[in-house]
Amino acid sequence: MATTVLQLEDVSVIREGNAILDSLTWTVDSDQRWVILGPNGAGKTTTLQIAAAALHPTSGTASVLQEQLGKVDLFELRPLIGFASTAMARRIPRDETVLNVVLTAAYSVTGRWNEEYEEIDTKRASRVLAEWKLDYLAERRFGTLSDGEQKRVQIARSVMTDPELLLLDEPAASLDLGAREELVSLLGGYASSDTSPAIVMVTHHVEEIPRGFTHALLLANGKAVASGPLSEALTAETLSEAFGMPIELTERDGRYTARAS
Repeated sequence: MATTVLQLEDVSVIREGNAILDSLTWTVDSDQRWVILGPNGAGKTTTLQIAAAALHPTSGTASVLQEQLGKVDLFELRPLIGFASTAMARRIPRDETVLNVVLTAAYSVTGRWNEEYEEIDTKRASRVLAEWKLDYLAERRFGTLSDGEQKRVQIARSVMTDPELLLLDEPAASLDLGAREELVSLLGGYASSDTSPAIVMVTHHVEEIPRGFTHALLLANGKAVASGPLSEALTAETLSEAFGMPIELTERDGRYTARAS
């Protein structure tokens, strides 16, 4: 039975007098896989930061895993959230092995130090690497990997602890066509599994939406343009409104393409 894992009610984020988010109301259930789309400055990453319990709203209420921000111990909440982003990648030591990058998620640290890990942790990390087709890179240094490999390692790290909510901030950004398609395919398989957690992914491009994603939130100027099931919220009309220009949208076999009309 699906449960609510994320609920924003009339949430606003104000910085230097500017509304980064403006009265956003949004709910994510445990069996849903959401994509957030919108132009630069729309509030996508800010929304994800609130979902990650890394940012408190200026006004409104935000509940993550049924715990209201401001009334919950964040150190207990955050380990239940998987989060992969470019900012997180910068915190990973470049000389750390891929296995340790994933393994250290068990302690919510980004570099191996004096922690003690049990055999079950190592086996879990190895299994996750295999699931994301990274097992052959286990002893490679993180800094020597390609962008595509680093992106997959970040995601593997984010699912290491079996999170109840997985957040992905532009996971396919900067990837070439082959690396993007490999990642989108893996994400599609993961999203389609009944055992996977709720997923929220930020992207700029409809071409990066994997199969298996179910819902879309379109933002513009901090406001929701559309929100709901993918077939209803993601249309040529809503994209045109969000990006402020006429856009054509094509769907084929569960994948999307868009272009200016």
